[in-house]
Amino acid sequence: MKTILITGCSSGFGHATALWFLERGWKVIATMRTPRAELFPESAHLRLLPLDVTDAASIRQTLAEAGEIDVLVNNAGIGLLTSLEGAPMSSVREVFETNTLGTIAMTQAVIPQFRAKNSGMVINVTSTVTLKSLPLLAVYTGSKAAVNAFTESLALELQPFNVQVRLVLPGLAPTTDFGKNARPRMENTLLEPYQPMFDGIIAGMQQPQPTTKAQDVAAAVWRAATDPAAPMRIPAGEDAEASMKQYG
Repeated sequence: MKTILITGCSSGFGHATALWFLERGWKVIATMRTPRAELFPESAHLRLLPLDVTDAASIRQTLAEAGEIDVLVNNAGIGLLTSLEGAPMSSVREVFETNTLGTIAMTQAVIPQFRAKNSGMVINVTSTVTLKSLPLLAVYTGSKAAVNAFTESLALELQPFNVQVRLVLPGLAPTTDFGKNARPRMENTLLEPYQPMFDGIIAGMQQPQPTTKAQDVAAAVWRAATDPAAPMRIPAGEDAEASMKQYG
């Protein structure tokens, strides 16, 4: 029985992915800053561990408790929709610390055990905004585009050790808490000249259109973890698949 460790499991993509693998007979280590047992069914195959991907000590402690794993899913991430001009550098650093450096730190921490056993997989969840740029997302897009480049280079680096590395790219996911969780970070950051642009983006997001559901991401992560023929970049969601065809 294989073991998967997933970051950012309190809601959205991470929560759905943890349930998806648990239902299919895997051992699942679901991590989040503050573990909440009520989010999951009771199972002998499930462990909940606290993890802050921006804290080196937290990463060491979590991986020590987790023991040997077969797959790492770097899903933990935060958003920021605002003008660069109005974004505090503290918020910029927070986004990159979580989305980019947190992913790199988690990956670096599991490589020794993967290399030693000559197997393992790292799956990094980014976004289709890295395929088609959108306004007011410069910081978020930059943080995720960096992970794309990091992942594709790392795949070559780890190939001699039989360690696989993949990307999952979701699209717009309005049914998750991602946007709600980003709002406190955006308060009082949008300068007045950018308000019409912001309003247009929000109105566009609310129009009927193909989107990504949390289960789409779970299915894409499953494909990455179980299909040897899966490509490096795997879209998750109807809109993501369309973006991949057009811009990927």
